[in-house]
Amino acid sequence: MADYEFSKEEDKRIREDFPLLANRDIVYMDNAATTQKPVAVLDAWKRYYEQYNANPFRGVYGLSVDATEVYEDARKAVAGFIGADSYREIVFTRNASESINLVASSLCEHILKPGDEIIVSIAEHHSNFLPWLQAASKYGAGVVFFECEPDGEFKKEKLESLISEKTKLLAITHLSNVLGRINDVKGFADICHDRGVLISVDGAQSVPHIPVNVKELDVDFLQFSGHKMLAPMGIGVLYGKKELLDAMPPYMYGGEMIETVTREGATYAELPHKFEAGTVNVGGAAALAEAIRYYEKIGFEKIMARERALTKAAISRMKEIEGIEIIGSQDPEQHEGIITFLVDGVHPHDVAAIMDAEGVCVRAGHHCAQPLLQYLHDIREKKNAGGISTTRVSLAFYNTMEEVDKMAEALAKIRPEMGLG
Repeated sequence: MADYEFSKEEDKRIREDFPLLANRDIVYMDNAATTQKPVAVLDAWKRYYEQYNANPFRGVYGLSVDATEVYEDARKAVAGFIGADSYREIVFTRNASESINLVASSLCEHILKPGDEIIVSIAEHHSNFLPWLQAASKYGAGVVFFECEPDGEFKKEKLESLISEKTKLLAITHLSNVLGRINDVKGFADICHDRGVLISVDGAQSVPHIPVNVKELDVDFLQFSGHKMLAPMGIGVLYGKKELLDAMPPYMYGGEMIETVTREGATYAELPHKFEAGTVNVGGAAALAEAIRYYEKIGFEKIMARERALTKAAISRMKEIEGIEIIGSQDPEQHEGIITFLVDGVHPHDVAAIMDAEGVCVRAGHHCAQPLLQYLHDIREKKNAGGISTTRVSLAFYNTMEEVDKMAEALAKIRPEMGLG
C-alpha cells in the first residue's frame, strides 16, 4: 500500500472534527489506550439523550420504541462493520475486557473439564489472559503459552506443536498492543478448526485500524471496545458464532435477559439479549454506530495508508536518536501504528514525564502485558532502567507528520537532559 498523506484541507478538516485536539496544545500519541472523539460521535451520544431517552424493550409507548430502534440499529451497524452473519451474533458489553470475561466464563462452563487445556499467546493483554487463567483454575484445566519469536512473529508450526487432544481453545490477540504486529489469525483459525479447537480473538487494537471480517477470518469469537475506536468509554462488543452463543449459559442474570420467571426458575431470552442483563447503554451504542460511520466515510484504505506512513516516519526518526531501542521487529511494516521502545539508562516513567513537559502524550509502563514484556526481557538478556517497563507511542489517522517531528524532537532531548549524552 502506497504512503498516503492527507491534503492540507483534509488534515485541517479532520483535526477540527476532534474538539480536544482543537482545544489543547498537545501531541496525543496514546491512541492504543483510548482515542479522541469526533464531534459527530459526541453529537450522536447527546442526541440520544435529548431526543430518544427511554428504557428500551420495556415499553410499548413510542419513545421506548424509538430507543429500542436506536439500540438495535447500532447492533446492525456493528454486524455490518465486522461482516457478521447476523446482528444476533453481536452482544453489547461495557468493553473488550467484559466481552472476554463473558466468553471465558460462559463458554468454559459449557465445554471445559479437568485435564483440558487452553492455549494463550504470550502477547496478550491481561484482559485476555486472566479470565482464561481463572476459568482453567475453576475447572481443573491447564493454560499453555504460545510464545513468539524475538521480533514478535507467532509461527504456525509452533501452534501446531502445542495443540493436543486436550486443547479446547486458543486465545490470541489480532494486533499486539505492545508489538503492533498483526497476527495471522486466519491461519491460526484454520489450524484450530482442523483439530476441533475453538479460537477467541482480542480485536481491541485491530478493529480500529484495519478491516476486520469475522467470516473471512473464521474466528469463533471476537471482542473489541468502543473507546479505542472514537466512541465513548463504557460500550464494548462481543461477536460470537450463533451456534456457540446459543449453547452457552448466561453470564449475568437480571432484567431483560429472561423470557419467563417462576418461583422455580427461568427461561432465557433469545440471542443476543440472553447476554445483556439489565438496562443497556443505548447512548454508547448510538455513538459507536456513529463512530463506525465516521470510519466508513474516510475509508480504511486511507486510514491504513496514513497510519503506516506516520509509523514509518516515526520509526525512521527514532532510529536516528542515540540510545533508542525499538522492541520487536525493526521493520516499520510490522508496526501497525504502535511503537514500543526503551531509552538507554532512563526509566520509561521519566521518559514519559519529560515528553509530557514538551507537550507530547505517550504511555509508560508494562501496558497490561507483563508476561510478554518479561518474556522479551529474558530472551533479549538485556538489563534496562525500567525492568520490564517500556514507553509506547501509538498513532491514529488524525496525527500528523508535524506531530511525529515534535515527538522525535522531545525524545532526542531526554538523554542529554538526564546527563547521559
